[in-house]
Amino acid sequence: MTSLAAPSCSSAWSLKRASTCRRPWRASRTNQRTRTPEQSVSEILFRGQSLCLARIAGGFAELSLTRDDAINKLDRRTLDELSLAAELLERTEDLRGLLVSSGLDVFVVGADITEFGELFDRGREEIVSHTWEANQLFERLAALPLPSVVAINGFALGGGLELALAFDFRVMSDAARIGLPEVNLGLIPGYGGTVRLPRVSSVEVALDWIVSGKPQSAAAALVAGVVEQRVPASELRDAALVLLAQAADGQLDWRNRRRLRLGAVAETPAADAFQNARESLRVAPHQPARGLLIDLLERAWNKDHLLALRLEGETFAKVAKTQAASSLVRIFLNDQLVKKAGKAQRGIGAAIDQAVVLGAGIMGGGIAYTSALHGTSVRMKDIRQQALDLGMAEADKLLARQVAAGRLDETRAAKVRAAIVPQLDYQGFDRADVVVEAVVENLAVKHAVLREVEGEVGVETILLSNTSSLRIDDLAAPLARPENFAGMHFFNPVPVMPLVEIIRGERTGDAAIATAVGLALGMGKTPIVVKDGPGFLVNRILSAYIRAFLQLLSDGADFEEVDRVAEAFGWPMGPAYLEDVVGLDTGSHVCDLIFAGFPERMPAVPGNAFKALLAEGRLGQKSGAGFYRYEAGPGGRPRKFADPRAAELMAAVRPGPARRFDDGEIIERLMLPLIIESIHALQEGVVASAAELDTALLLGLGFPAYLGGALAYADWLGADHLLQRCAHHAALGPAYEAPALLRELAACGARFYDA
Repeated sequence: MTSLAAPSCSSAWSLKRASTCRRPWRASRTNQRTRTPEQSVSEILFRGQSLCLARIAGGFAELSLTRDDAINKLDRRTLDELSLAAELLERTEDLRGLLVSSGLDVFVVGADITEFGELFDRGREEIVSHTWEANQLFERLAALPLPSVVAINGFALGGGLELALAFDFRVMSDAARIGLPEVNLGLIPGYGGTVRLPRVSSVEVALDWIVSGKPQSAAAALVAGVVEQRVPASELRDAALVLLAQAADGQLDWRNRRRLRLGAVAETPAADAFQNARESLRVAPHQPARGLLIDLLERAWNKDHLLALRLEGETFAKVAKTQAASSLVRIFLNDQLVKKAGKAQRGIGAAIDQAVVLGAGIMGGGIAYTSALHGTSVRMKDIRQQALDLGMAEADKLLARQVAAGRLDETRAAKVRAAIVPQLDYQGFDRADVVVEAVVENLAVKHAVLREVEGEVGVETILLSNTSSLRIDDLAAPLARPENFAGMHFFNPVPVMPLVEIIRGERTGDAAIATAVGLALGMGKTPIVVKDGPGFLVNRILSAYIRAFLQLLSDGADFEEVDRVAEAFGWPMGPAYLEDVVGLDTGSHVCDLIFAGFPERMPAVPGNAFKALLAEGRLGQKSGAGFYRYEAGPGGRPRKFADPRAAELMAAVRPGPARRFDDGEIIERLMLPLIIESIHALQEGVVASAAELDTALLLGLGFPAYLGGALAYADWLGADHLLQRCAHHAALGPAYEAPALLRELAACGARFYDA
């Protein structure tokens, strides 16, 4: 099974001349402001769609990266044009130096990830060959027969920083950021970043920058020796030209500087540098890139740079074929698709100037605080003063944390607090653009509240219900204007969780959806529009997973063993621990509602462990006991302990004896129903795309990132394999029966995602 993965370099490019590039080159507005008449272009040597090479004053050439897009990136076209520019620079004899700049607000943000699929469908040896050939372009740039200076004016990330490292000197704007973040996509640098950075700076800097993947400031880059100067943005070009003139006039020995970079790293790293990196940096077993990077740097630091490049290419190809690389790249691409979908769904809806939240509980208070924090004034209504006081106290606590962390100053925090108006009446509701109802999860109570508030607001005001389990069509029953009503399911805690499900009922209008999406985007959330139904999307899929867990326990599995296996597989917590955190009363109630909505695939489980624990008043963390026992730890955080009483209660209701399951069977029995329910949801149009479904699971459930989401994971396993495993577990019931869509994909060799 081939995987989707992404390098920090582009696929193969041709060396043809780009004579068909017709877009006139233009300097950025910044360059136009700072360029003096003496520095103006005297001759265009090459003009392309991604860059321009020109003579400028002083006997210098300028290679300016600029395109019609908002950003520069190292896609195939740019690499083609860089090759042509290198050829011209190699042939031109009367140049004294080269300035490399950007005509946009960024330098280069890296490679074009959308181009990666084709390359990583190849075999490992082909990828190694490709990366070696691709690196020759950077070697040509590094060996140009003239000194070079790069002016870094904005983000120079991944391949962008690798490009900058290929030249002799670097000057960086105070506002710029640089880094090699490939590890965050499950990858390693592929344009010599692991080779040039330790030789320009040190092995310790390379371990920190590359293995952490964190962007770095101009100040940090200067201290590390990665750039020669940091200057205000307005002085960047002039400073770079002064440095270039010094090199061209012999004041800086740029030739010796190059020679030093062709050998091993100059300074031997500390004896414990690599082991410290392994211990201090997050090296996850399911995301091997960090560990492989440390191994690579340890093997390559004392080699000459060509051998080190070979080692980088081999490691790059190995990493590129991992599941983590495939999945993390898919997550990145899905994120772009979901953002695009959100903007389209918001459309040109009216701006939200005034929001109202009904209910000052944990959810309502969190919604009000998050709205105000992101600039939307909000009225928070409750029927009890005590509830309002608690809601404002929660806002005060959250604001105090922001101030203590340095994310807000006292003045800004005071403005956020002032934007939340607590009230017991309906004053100002007639001017509300949107009302978010967040009262108790009870159909009768919500009916009464929604019916009453509809009479207090304008005819165009949008009403939204924060609900995790009640059907939107049922909630809309008493409303006179159901087209102005939709669901808006926030995940708890609201200030932290990024996902919001926007639920469209049968009678929900487009304006309601656009307003809900706009509100979520304005709060810094990721909205996913879903169709009304039991559990909507995320809780529906989660319920299939939880029911599989209950069935395992009914068949004799040890819940602590299941938790151990699930966490080793990559879940942030096992299903038993998760339900204790959620609250067994809440989790059981939600599951009952969703199970009832899908009686064929989710029938009642004999000896339901939730019911056995609840019968003895064990609610989870909030009561001090559930599957586990809890005691307050440092800072009041609950600490988990084993509790034999839970196992006794479950054994008393279990239909049969205890059984030992191997790890593989536990994972299959947990994950297959989750995948199957995800496929049913996509097949039924509950969500518009595989990208939105997988994004919702990652953001709402903490789905293991190295899997990429349920459907990305299904693609990795392959439709044929899934059909075989469904047949193997057929005796467990319809929850393990393959959906029609899966059978169709297997029949035609298709996938949920294009390669």
